Amino acid sequence: MKNKIFRTNNDWTGLILRLTLAMVMIPHTIQHTTGDLGGFGYAGIMGYFTGTLHIPGLFAFLVILIEVVTPVFLILGLGSRIASFLLIVLMTGIIFTSHFQFGFFMNWLGNQKGEGYEYHLLYIGLAMASVINGSGKYSLDGVLGKKMFGANLVSGNILPG
Repeated sequence: MKNKIFRTNNDWTGLILRLTLAMVMIPHTIQHTTGDLGGFGYAGIMGYFTGTLHIPGLFAFLVILIEVVTPVFLILGLGSRIASFLLIVLMTGIIFTSHFQFGFFMNWLGNQKGEGYEYHLLYIGLAMASVINGSGKYSLDGVLGKKMFGANLVSGNILPG
């Protein structure tokens, strides 16, 4: 199991995927925790999740926790597959709770009642690629994988799992 979580090919693709996912999520994390960048802050977003969207408090808290923790793990390249999978779950939930009713397209011209889900599908695609590829270069997964399973794991010759 550890082999499947920490293995990585030490490539640029994994690095680019995980840093892109993290950098796109961080502004949303800031909005939902501090209220900066035009956000509601923790109390406001919890109120929106539980009051407007009727999401149970525990799940609302888990959404915010995933938004806070996953970018850190992605930047470090630690458990990137797990972090990316959690982001897939998160984005899928966001599509069906907040964006599906507005259709596919984002509200580029400001003439819709809300935002569509095209951004979320792109994010899910990047996260799926990260789940498949692993953390890539400059990752703690690569360091841990090398220590746990030997140099073959990191060089691309994946050990049987």
